[in-house]
Amino acid sequence: QVQLVESGGGLVQAGGSLRLSCAASGRIWAMGWFRQTPGKEREFVAAKSLNGASTYYADSVKGRFTISRDNAKNTVYLQMDSLKPEDTAVYYCAAGNMGVIPSVYAYWGQGTQVTVSS
Repeated sequence: QVQLVESGGGLVQAGGSLRLSCAASGRIWAMGWFRQTPGKEREFVAAKSLNGASTYYADSVKGRFTISRDNAKNTVYLQMDSLKPEDTAVYYCAAGNMGVIPSVYAYWGQGTQVTVSS
């Protein structure tokens, strides 16, 4: 069983930065970040493979967000720069197979709120 615990969300002004962390217990997997706003489907943000060789980003965050992982600490990070109000969402960490759709990930964190004010 894998448990994921996110941290680092909060309120920031447009143009600012936040760094999300996700600490995992148990077996190491490919890791991803998704986000969701009320009434919308969960949206892919970024993913990194187990060995770090493959990285995917959604077009909407490419060049602004950076995903990284420290396998020694079983932790994945999402550095978010140049934040925009449309980045406001609950951000979820996920562990599973590498991919951009939620169904390939078997384990999910509880979510952390990110709010970007204009």
